[in-house]
Amino acid sequence: MEERSTFENFEMQLNETAKSFLKEIAKWAYFLSIVGYVGIGFMVLAALFFGSVIAGAGAMSGGGMGALGAMGGTFITVLYLIIALIYFFPVYYLNKFASNAKQAFRTDDTESLTKSFEFLKSHYKFMGIFTIVLISFYILIIVITMIGAASSAF
Repeated sequence: MEERSTFENFEMQLNETAKSFLKEIAKWAYFLSIVGYVGIGFMVLAALFFGSVIAGAGAMSGGGMGALGAMGGTFITVLYLIIALIYFFPVYYLNKFASNAKQAFRTDDTESLTKSFEFLKSHYKFMGIFTIVLISFYILIIVITMIGAASSAF
């Protein structure tokens, strides 16, 4: 017969202090997600505005910039839109965590609280993977720069 450990039989419960902490976390997470959505909106507007300005400056320079001016505007627009898209996911996960946590405490629903923690996990997982990608990118840039500096020294 297989015995279960004490930890396997243990059911965790939230006391009032933990609940109040989670309620406050949900409020701040909701605030930060709204600020994040506004920031994404500004990024999309900046993408359209700065891309148009750079493309217009290229056209107004008498064709001196030619295709480079138009390409620069398109590049800036696409770059800002990609950044806004990447920024959307952690903000979305944070918003869903906050909304589900607030609903869980409003209706005393364990399923909503579990769902909120699922979104919080997704938020941190995304941020962790994104951090690993950025650190790898920085290391790659440093290595390429060192190789370039070493080859130009000889």
